[in-house]
Amino acid sequence: MHQFDSLDGAILIDKPAGPTSHDVVDAVRRNFGLKKVGHCGTLDPAATGLLVLVLGRGTKLSEKLMSDDKVYEGAAKFGETTDSYDADGELVSSLPVPPMTLEEINQAAAAFQGDQMQMPPMVSAVKIKGVPLYKMARKGLEVERKPRLIHVYSFRFTSYAEPLGWFRVACTKGTYVRALVHELGLKTGPGAHLASLRRLLSGKFDVKDAIPFEDALQLSPAELEKRVLPFLQLTQPA
Repeated sequence: MHQFDSLDGAILIDKPAGPTSHDVVDAVRRNFGLKKVGHCGTLDPAATGLLVLVLGRGTKLSEKLMSDDKVYEGAAKFGETTDSYDADGELVSSLPVPPMTLEEINQAAAAFQGDQMQMPPMVSAVKIKGVPLYKMARKGLEVERKPRLIHVYSFRFTSYAEPLGWFRVACTKGTYVRALVHELGLKTGPGAHLASLRRLLSGKFDVKDAIPFEDALQLSPAELEKRVLPFLQLTQPA
């Protein structure tokens, strides 16, 4: 029987907009002098919310935890498309937004529920021959990508005030929410991009139980230990 250290497990971080998921991992590793730290599912730099960090032997569970379903809330801006499908990208097109009701947007969004093949955006961390797509995109390259099978459990807008619509989406791992918003924009006519995104849930973990990133870096080693979800607890079914 393995003896687990008190830091073998996971800690739930509420990531702010700005740092990459790797930045958060790196800061926690250096701040607490840890050898092994990983994360379970990338959040784009502009995205906020739940980032599950695995520490020590907990890193052995990263693949398992990464495969969990996710829930997000966000905002779509209609009338503008960008090359990255989000607000960080270069503007590709700008069109007037026709009169649309919340019901009409939700009718269009409902078509995205279920199994589908989704093409990863060029501006993404997907690697082709070991090179992340976003690095190729920065050089102006467009390369062939393979679509991935994803499942969208629900994609529903809760309010709309032109040009912004606020939504909630539940989906499988590897789903690009900004690609969903981009495709929805094409379906409704004027185009759209992801204006903001926040991850609320990842499997059985909830952002309500997460500690803000900056606060996590202020923890003492003893306080960090108290926040770590033990390895054996992580292996229990939800």
